[in-house]
Amino acid sequence: MEKKHQINLWYLLTVMMLFIVFQSAYTSWRTLEPIPYSEFVRLVQNDQIASIKVGADKISGTFKSPLPDGRTGFITNRVDAELADMLAQYDVTYDGAVENTFLSTLLSWVIPLAFFFLLWSFFIRRMTGSQGLGGMMALGKSKAKIYVETVTKVSFDDVAGVDEAKEELKEVVDFLRDPKHYSRLGAHVPKGILLVGPPGTGKTLLARAVAGEAAVPFFSISGSEFVEMFVGVGAARVRDLFEQAGKMKPCIIFIDELDALGRARGAGITGGHDEKEQTLNQLLTELDGFDASEGIVLLAATNRPEILDPALLRAGRFDRQVLVDRPDRQGRTAILKVHIGKIRQLDADVELAHIAALTPGFTGADLANLVNEAALLATRRNSETVTMADFNNAIERIVAGLEKKSRLLNAHERRVVAHHEMGHALVAASLPGIDPVHKVSIIPRGVGALGYTIQRPTEDRFLHTTDDLQNRMAVLMGGRAAEKLIFDEVSTGAADDLAKVSEIARRMVTHFGMAEVGGQVVYEEDRQAFLGNALTTIQPRSYSEATAREIDLAIRNMVDGAYQKALHILSERRRELLEGAALLLEREILTADEFPPMQPRARPEAAAPSPERP
Repeated sequence: MEKKHQINLWYLLTVMMLFIVFQSAYTSWRTLEPIPYSEFVRLVQNDQIASIKVGADKISGTFKSPLPDGRTGFITNRVDAELADMLAQYDVTYDGAVENTFLSTLLSWVIPLAFFFLLWSFFIRRMTGSQGLGGMMALGKSKAKIYVETVTKVSFDDVAGVDEAKEELKEVVDFLRDPKHYSRLGAHVPKGILLVGPPGTGKTLLARAVAGEAAVPFFSISGSEFVEMFVGVGAARVRDLFEQAGKMKPCIIFIDELDALGRARGAGITGGHDEKEQTLNQLLTELDGFDASEGIVLLAATNRPEILDPALLRAGRFDRQVLVDRPDRQGRTAILKVHIGKIRQLDADVELAHIAALTPGFTGADLANLVNEAALLATRRNSETVTMADFNNAIERIVAGLEKKSRLLNAHERRVVAHHEMGHALVAASLPGIDPVHKVSIIPRGVGALGYTIQRPTEDRFLHTTDDLQNRMAVLMGGRAAEKLIFDEVSTGAADDLAKVSEIARRMVTHFGMAEVGGQVVYEEDRQAFLGNALTTIQPRSYSEATAREIDLAIRNMVDGAYQKALHILSERRRELLEGAALLLEREILTADEFPPMQPRARPEAAAPSPERP
């Protein structure tokens, strides 16, 4: 890039001032002859002075006839008259010494001005820096961070658990490596590829891996960095970003959190014609303007694709959507292998498959955090290796929260919590298709959990039958049923259980058509919880009051049925409930191996795959 030379106004003013000072000094040197005061007295006495000007400290004047060097004037320092008379008697050459106040006068003006200038510059820089402006001339410049191959240092080997997404993106890598070979049959790489998935699943890591594999420059920027307080800045930054990319092609442009920039126009409380819409319009224009065959590939990531503008997702802009979903059990094992490699000393008892089984629903970021938490726990207890116990404790800490041993419960509360948790465990062990219980504890954790029951999934599930959901509801109601059975009263400890049971029942009736009363009808659609819809529109109800009453009755009947099922199971296993609660009060933590009744009684021969929790 050609270096631009700029002339600073301050440099020009400094040169002009120096020139004026030099000219004045040179003129004074050419016309004035500095002489001692004693010489001035002698010249006056010899009638050689034509005229004088007396100042406070100096005397200047002209000679009656010029000196041999052509000088016509003189200047001298004044001396006190009495002192001059005394020195003249002894034939002493004398002169005055006037204090030079030029420097002090100059500093008295320059220092205050410089101080206020520096103070002004400091506050202006702080203000522009806090607003992300970086100077008035940099407003329209793109804030994209540019990574080259040596900086990226990420390849597909560093990405695990998303094999399908990697296969989709390998086409982009092949095109960037050899565009001519890839387009020999007339095909072209998609202009834009949108990575869609929950937070923490590795969308940004995948984009950087594509750049690392293709060995091309990688422009990375967040969607929120385009929009500023000034109108037109976002559009200017979009133009500048594509101009920079055009100079460094082949390259990859990656826009993270695209929903901050590409939200549907006209949505929200502000309506249209705002700065974000101008920025989005400019992005749409740039997407239409560049040719994908030139070697510029646009990648973007979002976890809210439902709010993106339809014009952004049409063919010719973002041609392809790649799902980067939560990893399955095998994917979690592969991700753990990547992150385990960073641990220097790993105990031999660590089983990655066992850890993957205990972490359903964990994303890649969650698993990375899990490995780090396990290493921290091992370091905290001064261990030389990271053991399986560290991973189990790390899982509990992430899922249930930090242990709060300082939260002391009275004897009655401890008994209630013990029977509550044992009720969950025994109901789970009695019903088919339920994940086996791994551990039960009455040590308080997190914000409000006075105890917890951890179940260990045996497989990833993607579908649930009606029986599966009803059994899960019965397990959730097992705690309240145990309290009612033993103490003949209920407590507030089941508040979270009731909320989960009510949500499952409502979705069974309104979403899944699993209620006989409601029939095979979807009464409620999935609500998109983002700011625009929440404030501007109210979700309409598409059924009558009579149907609403039937839905409420169906939900209540389902919850009551789950409660009665749990109560029936615990009534039959009352003795085991009392024994387990007593043992739990004694040890505070109990595993299924330590109390065999918590182990599942019977498992189905072929367990149906089950879905995400509704």
